[in-house]
Amino acid sequence: MPHPLKDKLKEIPKAPGVYFWRNKKGEVLYVGRAVNLKNRLTQYFQKNIEPRIGEMVAQADDLSYTQCESLLEAIILEAANIKKYWPKYNVVDRDDRSFIYVAINEKAEYPRPIIIRGRELSKFPSNQYKVFGPYQSFYLINTALRLLRRVFPYSNCTPHSGRPCFDYQIGVCPGACVDAISSTEYKKNIKKLIMLLNGDRTRLLKKLEKENPDQARAFRHIQEVSLLNKEEDLTIPRLRRIEGYDISHFQGKESYASMVVFENGEKQGSEYRLFKIKEAPAGDDERALLETLIRRFKHENWARPDLIMIDGGSPQISFLSRELARLNIEVAMVGISKFGGDRLVFTKGVSKNFKDLAAVLKPTLLKVREEAHRFANYGRKHTKKQTSF
Repeated sequence: MPHPLKDKLKEIPKAPGVYFWRNKKGEVLYVGRAVNLKNRLTQYFQKNIEPRIGEMVAQADDLSYTQCESLLEAIILEAANIKKYWPKYNVVDRDDRSFIYVAINEKAEYPRPIIIRGRELSKFPSNQYKVFGPYQSFYLINTALRLLRRVFPYSNCTPHSGRPCFDYQIGVCPGACVDAISSTEYKKNIKKLIMLLNGDRTRLLKKLEKENPDQARAFRHIQEVSLLNKEEDLTIPRLRRIEGYDISHFQGKESYASMVVFENGEKQGSEYRLFKIKEAPAGDDERALLETLIRRFKHENWARPDLIMIDGGSPQISFLSRELARLNIEVAMVGISKFGGDRLVFTKGVSKNFKDLAAVLKPTLLKVREEAHRFANYGRKHTKKQTSF
């Protein structure tokens, strides 16, 4: 039987915006944003959506949206509404300390936006910093700030250093480093950026059109393709937490496996783990990896990965995915084939959207591989100082 809210799709525009799922009590279950509302919301009524999303849709009794002028505006409005409602399905399976925020110290001589994690908020007191968020994606807010910096330049360098920084030379730093701009003049751009992050886009545009028409024009024509070049696919997991694995041994003996963790593209060193291989035959890296993954998934209190990265090609990925499936361990997996020019390798039947998303994350995956290799070697050589799992 079709979901009763499916009929609402007819009235939803193909435009950027923010959408709200509510239950029978009117409570907001989830807030999301989209570059194309109709396309995005249509995905929620597919049969093979993520179980977590399917559970939320089953509880939903109302679906509404707010249309936006741009994806940038939608990202900002989404954050404001997550902060307002803290919807259950925006935070389920997620430590709220891992959300992304932007902090600006207005009292600094040359303020600048800093991207921080929720767990770092206590270091940025409200009497000194303006804090914006929470944002769901480090990649999106980082890219948004990079785009906005072209319109509202700010400095990431050391003021009064006397040496022009690279950003100044390419025109995105206004020159705090070489005293090319006064603090008073510099802060005018920061105030405009704060207005935007506060959600005052309309008032900001009016101000720009009156005071700086060229800046208003530049702001209107920010190229947003860099923010999101495709819709997210609800049939694949959000690749927020990536775990990487590698094996290190000395002439086939004393084998150890490393597990490294990246969240939103950043290392989580406190969650690294080292496994002493106990059962796999000496020198058999495939079975050593299988042993490691089986032991890893016995730790049900550890946060579950959205993606596992293996340093290996098709034979390794095929073997591991087949053996894990027999044990009813389901997890997305990608390999990096060094003999194939660092080609990404997937299990059979993976969707094109998943492959596209992994391709976007390839720079991060390469960092994960490098870190897994480094930690495996370090761990084997310093086993007395490491805890083995």
